[in-house]
Amino acid sequence: MSYGFLEIAVTPSVRAAQARMGVDHFWKGFNGHREFDRFTDDERAFIATRDSFYMATVSETGWPYVQHRGGPTGFLKLVDNRTLAFADYRGNRQYISTGNVAADDRACLFLMDYAQRARLKIYVHVETLALDTDPALTELVTVADYQAKLERVFRLRLENFDWNCSQHITPRFTEQEVHEAVRPLRDRLAQLESENAELRARRANNGDPT
Repeated sequence: MSYGFLEIAVTPSVRAAQARMGVDHFWKGFNGHREFDRFTDDERAFIATRDSFYMATVSETGWPYVQHRGGPTGFLKLVDNRTLAFADYRGNRQYISTGNVAADDRACLFLMDYAQRARLKIYVHVETLALDTDPALTELVTVADYQAKLERVFRLRLENFDWNCSQHITPRFTEQEVHEAVRPLRDRLAQLESENAELRARRANNGDPT
């Protein structure tokens, strides 16, 4: 059975907090969108342009752990409309997320686009796979020329997702986004420098000391 995102997120204590804040009537009977249990072209495009995301898991002791995952743009792969996957590269070798999902396979992903002030949150069930378990999947998530040691593959089965509003998301820009934004200025500067050099050369040829 598919559940809406809020059916998973909203617990009795959450409803109590909503009541204390006087907004329980707004959420009463609203359990989120069950149709958000399949990725569409909108999510596909958004996921394909991410170079990082945050993944939250919980340990056996009940403590949450949030890990930042980063890599080349598009390293988080959409396998099908209910499955994501990514390569788990060697890091500090603490393996906290890996251990957590072995005990409880539930996780929540936050995918951020700070420049466009967009946020996609995803509930998933996580499975870790050895590299030889599914060679085709391993090939899919392997990024050519990315200098990191691949240790395992994370396969994520979608439970439900939701989009957040843009309120309070501070715009931030990656190095590549800044580079693309200033490209017209760089091109214009190069053109002006070329024109200036040409004018100086003409003056020199005409005997103008300036």
